[in-house]
Amino acid sequence: MSGSALRLVLASANPDKSREIADILGAEGIEVEARPAGVPDVDETGDTLEDNARLKAEALVQATGSAAVADDTGLEVEALGGAPGVYSARFAGEGATYAENVAKLLAELDAAGASGPGERRARFRTVALAAFPDGREVVAEGTVEGTIALAPEGDGGFGYDPVFIPDGSDRSFAAMTRAEKDACSHRGRAFRALASALAGTLGS
Repeated sequence: MSGSALRLVLASANPDKSREIADILGAEGIEVEARPAGVPDVDETGDTLEDNARLKAEALVQATGSAAVADDTGLEVEALGGAPGVYSARFAGEGATYAENVAKLLAELDAAGASGPGERRARFRTVALAAFPDGREVVAEGTVEGTIALAPEGDGGFGYDPVFIPDGSDRSFAAMTRAEKDACSHRGRAFRALASALAGTLGS
């Protein structure tokens, strides 16, 4: 984009996700401003990832008067009928830790008898949404296919990263560097697509 860089207020209060989004959008020439500390959490009551991303972005637009960006991400596991999906962040209950969500996922797969890689197919899906004070919005999606490992591996990443092995790799997201993960991840794909769409919509 020519002229001054587009600046978006980040809706996420999750420091792991916020850092990842800022890295991805920053590489695309978009400035990201941290969510103001006084803005309350938004209840994610939507039925879809896009619904929740819109709720979060619009709440930040209303609170700040500035353009905002949000996402919602779901892990969709075939053997579990697409679960946890939109409930991924709270799969083991409200306020669940990353480790608790991973533990429940592995237990559910064990209970379903999904032991081989072909029975543990999954995809990560991210919907990224930018909302503007004049009511405009730009939406993009990114997905990555993979399998769920039998046990966590790697010390990086967050969420379900220790048990998600993307197709074409023998390592989990948590065993990759941040740059390696961003290059192939659902969130990387979604936010690069969003940046491209914003450039086309707002002028380059």
